[in-house]
Amino acid sequence: MPSARHPDTPRSSKSRALPPTLGAAFPRGPQLRPRRPGHEKPHLPGSLPQPSASCDPCSAAGGGPALGQAEARREVLPGQRAGKMAASMELFCWSGGWGLPSVDLDSLAVVTYTRFTGAPLKVHKITNPWRSPSGTLPALRTSHGEVISVPHKIITHLRKEKYNADYDLSARQGADTLAFMSLLEEKLLPVLIHTFWIDTKNYVEVTRKWYAEAMPFPLNFFLPGRMQRQHMERLQLLCGERRPENEEELEKELYQEARECLTLLSQRLGSQKFFFGDAPASLDAFVFSYLALLLQVKLPSGKLQAHLRGLHNLCAYCTHILSLYFPWDGAEVPPPRQTPAGPETEEEPYRRRNQILSVLAGLAAMVGYALLSGIVSIQRATPARTPGTRALTMAEEDEEE
Repeated sequence: MPSARHPDTPRSSKSRALPPTLGAAFPRGPQLRPRRPGHEKPHLPGSLPQPSASCDPCSAAGGGPALGQAEARREVLPGQRAGKMAASMELFCWSGGWGLPSVDLDSLAVVTYTRFTGAPLKVHKITNPWRSPSGTLPALRTSHGEVISVPHKIITHLRKEKYNADYDLSARQGADTLAFMSLLEEKLLPVLIHTFWIDTKNYVEVTRKWYAEAMPFPLNFFLPGRMQRQHMERLQLLCGERRPENEEELEKELYQEARECLTLLSQRLGSQKFFFGDAPASLDAFVFSYLALLLQVKLPSGKLQAHLRGLHNLCAYCTHILSLYFPWDGAEVPPPRQTPAGPETEEEPYRRRNQILSVLAGLAAMVGYALLSGIVSIQRATPARTPGTRALTMAEEDEEE
């Protein structure tokens, strides 16, 4: 029996325009009941919907019949690649670290949503975005070969495939989802970018350190800096015209609004397990991705982290989701490469080629540096001449000198 939903709407959402992409990702009308693996009985008209396998604490935490069926499917799939695997979806996302299944905000939100809905995905957790079919992370390769690289569009596609975490929500709760999503993007996202990519101490000691250690050579030399510049441009777009000239005033204003946003989320959650009752929705996936990054990472400069840790219900909320849906994911260091027998193993047919290319790129860089610095110079050799032309060659040599 689904629990009662809380009808409150954030006060600041009345005068805030909602982005059109969010409206497309979260339609407000009821949809067809998703048919998920492990359901034996069809949904009859007039009867109460049965809880999905992804919301069952036993199956999500690693026990129960749903997990047994999933393990059985995993044992069959490696031997049936030409059959079932050809029609499955593949998700490419950043690898895990800091005790989280993924270190990237967008990747963490998509992975959490897929875990909530139980969507059948082959997940590739990688540290090289160039191995993604779109060149960016996250990216979803559908069963028809289409590649989707925007988080909200990925979730929209999963909803079309009947993996919908918002099926049980009312129209009012759908409007609340849009309002809170807009609030997160406007108030909390700028501070998250500033904390991990702009704050010098956090970037050098935490963010750049993880990406430089996780990425393969030679990407780890230049790609973290390129990602930092992209996040700085994104922050400028989010701040827009309200950005003051003084950086200290901007930082003070951003962090003040972020603290108010966290307080509002804490009041809205209350003592519930999730924002709309006992089952997670799409809003929970995004809120968790924002809060978990701030809560789990050991930041040397954690201005907003201290305020979040004082909101005990939000801390318990993140811990609950981590223990329930990700009991085996996340690590403090970049995870080792899995063996080919693993269910979520990265495809490595080009591993040897990538290693050779990396070595060649390193050698080329060393030779280029030696030439530019003058350590090594290239001189044109003088060709040998016959004795009959000795007088002529002597004159030519004098002219050259």
